[in-house]
Amino acid sequence: MKTRSLLSALVVAGLSFAADTLCAQQSLIAAGAKLERLPADFKFTEGPAADSVGNVYFTDQPNDRIVRWDAKTGALSDWLKPAGRANGMYFDREGNLIACADEKNELWSISPEKKATVLVKDFGGKLLNGPNDLWIRPDGALYFTDPLYKRDYWKRDPMMQQAGQHVYFVSADHKEVKPVATDLKQPNGIIGSPDGKTLFVADIGAGKTYSFAVQKDGSLSDKKLFCEQGSDGMTLDAEGNVYLTGKGVSVYDKTGKKREQIDVAKSWTANVTFGGSERNILFITASKSAYTLQMRVKVAQ
Repeated sequence: MKTRSLLSALVVAGLSFAADTLCAQQSLIAAGAKLERLPADFKFTEGPAADSVGNVYFTDQPNDRIVRWDAKTGALSDWLKPAGRANGMYFDREGNLIACADEKNELWSISPEKKATVLVKDFGGKLLNGPNDLWIRPDGALYFTDPLYKRDYWKRDPMMQQAGQHVYFVSADHKEVKPVATDLKQPNGIIGSPDGKTLFVADIGAGKTYSFAVQKDGSLSDKKLFCEQGSDGMTLDAEGNVYLTGKGVSVYDKTGKKREQIDVAKSWTANVTFGGSERNILFITASKSAYTLQMRVKVAQ
């Protein structure tokens, strides 16, 4: 009897292990779902951000506009034009759209009534390189990346005025601004965990993505290599997977192991977020197009 019980236990354990393995290997994409291209052409899409009900706002940066995708109808409409040549964006708790306004290398807060307020206009009395992407942590403080990409629409000296291409911290009251990661080659994509404890930063210039431990005062510690891939934009799902962009969308599990590749038939995939009323639609900006993809997983919350 003891032998049979032991064998039964081993069989059950084996089945459980097999089930766990199968679950781990299950696609993140909803069964039967296909990449759907939105019926519109753009010049270059970037910066998708979802509001509290899942509508997605994204930029058509060369055309200096922010476009709104309706979560219920899928309809597209111009939401703001001109838009400060907005790039990466993220909604705060009050429903303001925080935007990396690249025209004058500033950080803006755009109210639901479309009134823009400059949150950060420079650092140390010198122009920023060009805020590119940002993430807002649960207490309202935020981080943004500041790589240098020279723009033909700038009316400024195109040479770098800061000491380097850094990641900056901005306090919740927007009174304190300080660099917190100064040893990266060209930081670009950035996203943080819902609990506010971990920050992922893509060093696109070095082709690597790192994780950091977030400290209450905004400083970063415990820098670790997450994966050997850089990224333009980033997002996280509820299972802890990290989504990187560039050549399509590459998905890495929480240990930094690649688990899925979403191919996009464009030369460059710039950014990605989760939208829709259930926050389970992957919204992808790629060159002159934007796409949606029904997912099995939802956004990290």
